[in-house]
Amino acid sequence: MAISLTASPAASLCPKRIDGSSAAAAAAAPFSYLKAQFPSISKSVGRAGVSFYTMPRKSSVVLAAKKQTYSDLDDLLAQSEKPVLVDFYATWCGPCQFMVPVLNEVSIALKEKIQVVKIDTEKYPSIADKYRIEALPTFILFKDGVPSDRFEGALTADQLIQRIEDSLKVKQ
Repeated sequence: MAISLTASPAASLCPKRIDGSSAAAAAAAPFSYLKAQFPSISKSVGRAGVSFYTMPRKSSVVLAAKKQTYSDLDDLLAQSEKPVLVDFYATWCGPCQFMVPVLNEVSIALKEKIQVVKIDTEKYPSIADKYRIEALPTFILFKDGVPSDRFEGALTADQLIQRIEDSLKVKQ
């Protein structure tokens, strides 16, 4: 995430405000506020005196997902004790990237009911072909190893949870 604000190149060139403070001090105020709200934020100054405020790429969110290796998707579906929601995505897909935190939230909220699996269609085109993935993101909910629901496009966490629960016929 990048937030950009325009700042004056030098405090001495900034006019004084009515309250006696300089515009440069006022321009620094947003950074102070952001730093207080997000201690890990950093500031850098680019060309033409433009300041960029950036958050670190790593997040402190605890993920409920765990990385496992299976010989193929059929093996995973056969060994799963609960329904499996498969997210077919690509790294270049904007809506797919939007769904990452949503899927983390859904995975945590429904951890007792479903297992969430992500499949990169660029790395595994044969799986994408087998399930006729034509749009991204595509979600397929498998019950007992068989597709029971399929939907495409980005959803909010609440919408996704509702869709999964309706498909499972189980309410939280």
